[in-house]
Amino acid sequence: MTQRFKLESEYIELSKLLKVTGLCDSGGMAKVAIVEGQVKVDGSVETRKGRKIRKGQVVELAGNRIEVQ
Repeated sequence: MTQRFKLESEYIELSKLLKVTGLCDSGGMAKVAIVEGQVKVDGSVETRKGRKIRKGQVVELAGNRIEVQ
């Protein structure tokens, strides 16, 4: 499933993006998924919870895809 997320500021932290888009129920769950290597940013595994996500980037988790606009 692909969803689009409209960014209202310069960036959003990866763990917060996963929470606000509903891919993770809580920030804690998002952080665990990231640390365990389940999350990809622009096709590469990302393990930094505070990774800054900006417009044009794509985040993937468990077959779900977020296009940041």
